[in-house]
Amino acid sequence: MLAFVSQVSAAPPQPDHLIVVILENHSFRQIANNPDARFIRDIAKGGALFTNAYAITHPSQPNYFALFSGSTHDIRDDLSHDLDGPTLAGALRHAHKSFIGYRERGSPRQHNPWESFAESRNSGEDFDEFPDDFAALPTVAFVIPNNNNDMHDGSVRRSDKWLDENLGDYADWCKKHNSMLIITFDEDDDRSYNQIATIFYGAHVAPARYDQRIDHYSVLRAIEEMYGLPLLGKSAGARPIGDIWQK
Repeated sequence: MLAFVSQVSAAPPQPDHLIVVILENHSFRQIANNPDARFIRDIAKGGALFTNAYAITHPSQPNYFALFSGSTHDIRDDLSHDLDGPTLAGALRHAHKSFIGYRERGSPRQHNPWESFAESRNSGEDFDEFPDDFAALPTVAFVIPNNNNDMHDGSVRRSDKWLDENLGDYADWCKKHNSMLIITFDEDDDRSYNQIATIFYGAHVAPARYDQRIDHYSVLRAIEEMYGLPLLGKSAGARPIGDIWQK
C-alpha cells in the first residue's frame, strides 16, 4: 500500500493534455477498496489518491458547475439553467489553449456543465469524436460517460470496465507524453458527508496517498495553476494542491 507523504511543494507542471473524468454518486469508501473498481484502483496506485476529498453539495449539477466555473451559482437542482459568467473553457480560450467537453451519447445536460454557460455552450462534442491520436486532444477535456457508465444507473464494475476500455490506452500514454488524467466524482451516495474519490495520474505526479483536504474548487484551482489561468470564483480561496508534483 502506498504511504501517506508530505513533501516540499513543487511548482505545478503544464501538461500538454489533461482529461478530467467525472463519475457519479459514490463515496470514497465505495470505491477505494472495491474489487469491482480494478482499473480505478490501479490508477490510484500509480497516481495521487486523495483520501480527504469532498464534493461541494447535493444534488449533481451544482458540483459540476463548481468544478467548471468556481461557483454553484446558487443552483440547488438538476434543472436546465442558462448562466452567464466566466468558465474554465473561456479562460483556456483566452490563454490560447483549448477545451472540449466529450459527452457520451445519452449523458444528461446537468452532467455537461459547458452547455449551461453562454461563453462555453459550443464547447461540447459527442464522445464518438474522441481522437484515437491522443496528441490531437485539446489542452483540457472533460469526459462525461452516460448514466449507464458513470455509476449513476449502472454498476461500479460496468463503469470501471468502460473507463478501462475507453481511457486505458490514454492512461498508459499520458505518463510518457507530458499529459494527465484526473478521475473524480460529482458527489457521494449521501451517506458519507460527501467524501469522494479523487485521483491525479500521469506525468509529473508523485504516486502516493495524500490526506490534504480538497474539494472541486481545489481541483479547478490546480488546473488553473497548471495553465496560468485566472482563479475563478471560489477556487481563489481553495488551498493549492502542491505536494503531489514530482521535482
